[in-house]
Amino acid sequence: MEQPRKTQVIAVGNQKGGVGKTTSAVHIAAALGERGRLCLLWDLDMNHNATKQFGVPPDSFLGTFEVLIGAEKAVDVVLKPGEVEGVDLPSNVHLIPSKRKLEAIGQVLAEQDKFQAPQDILLEPLRSLAGLYDYIILDTAPNATAPTVAAYKAADYFILSAQPEPWAVAGLNDALKDIQAVQRRGNERLKLLGVIVASVDKRTRLAVALTEYVETVFGAVKFRTIISRSTVVPDCQRAQKTLFQTAPHHPVTEQYREIAREIEDRIAQFAEDSQKLVVAPIAKLKLDLVKEVANG
Repeated sequence: MEQPRKTQVIAVGNQKGGVGKTTSAVHIAAALGERGRLCLLWDLDMNHNATKQFGVPPDSFLGTFEVLIGAEKAVDVVLKPGEVEGVDLPSNVHLIPSKRKLEAIGQVLAEQDKFQAPQDILLEPLRSLAGLYDYIILDTAPNATAPTVAAYKAADYFILSAQPEPWAVAGLNDALKDIQAVQRRGNERLKLLGVIVASVDKRTRLAVALTEYVETVFGAVKFRTIISRSTVVPDCQRAQKTLFQTAPHHPVTEQYREIAREIEDRIAQFAEDSQKLVVAPIAKLKLDLVKEVANG
């Protein structure tokens, strides 16, 4: 009989859209899967970009919406590799799909039970999945929808995703404040695992300058590995696959492998001393510098 896995729940987000958040979530799951870890990628975004990444027709399957309103059990809506014709999920990566209908979740929950706390809607579904996966990756929306707030409340770790453009970097400020707030109000175990800077073109002065700002503001919390800008990323999106399937030897693919290694190393460090990477760095982050970036 297979032993229960020690499930780690990692939310990926930013309070700004178009920053490579879903690309990071998808490829973190794929990279960890390549390392032999069983991963569940859970699409919590009404824009369902992670679902579309794999060519899953968003209205053809039950998924996030049905789980969060209590109509389905999470384990019963999971899509696995080889189960759906025309959908090529990476090895060791399962998916709970999303759909546009998720934008009505707040209204539906209020109609069901006006005393229900929307921020708690992920707690029981995630408890039901504990032990089945090594990692559950939550791809969140770039705004404070009920599923996004619930992800902050339920996750063990948070990864912030940014691209080197002013508003994307400034969006880290709001996300960071949300992490700090939820640590004070109900999820003390939530830790900032790291900041990914993606789509970096080192040939441009702006990209270099903003990447340096992130380095200054977040210091050791920023992942050492930077994800380069490359046409292979939109190419794999059009192919409805991951880089591990379309360009396994490309430098960007190797960068995501390095991010996966850093993630596992950091989680191992937290297991030894939970204070090393989160409490002190978050307390010392220079949030005013992020505002300076937004103001040019």
